Amino acid sequence: MGGRMQELNERMKTQRATGSSGGGMVEVEVNGLAEVLRCRIDEGLIAGGDRELIEDLVVTAVNQAMTKTKQMHAEAMQSLTGGMSLPGLDEAMQQFLGSDQTTDETDETDDKES
Repeated sequence: MGGRMQELNERMKTQRATGSSGGGMVEVEVNGLAEVLRCRIDEGLIAGGDRELIEDLVVTAVNQAMTKTKQMHAEAMQSLTGGMSLPGLDEAMQQFLGSDQTTDETDETDDKES
């Protein structure tokens, strides 16, 4: 299984998830390893000079992208185990996802605007 985990890790490094906030004024892109690759902030938002708003929007966008990354991990682990039920895996994934569900939240956009 070690080789499959390495393969999974390499695949996750190439996958991308994007979080956005402020109606798309802030976008953050991360890879499947939860590494931030890009952060785009609308020029008009920067020109407005509201530092606190920008900070809040960046945090929201990063958190949204990380939630999507966690879901990608959950799906990858399920494919790695071939759908087998491993004792404790469901609980570990719920803890990793930070919720009681492993449902897909990748369709949420701008739900956590500040």
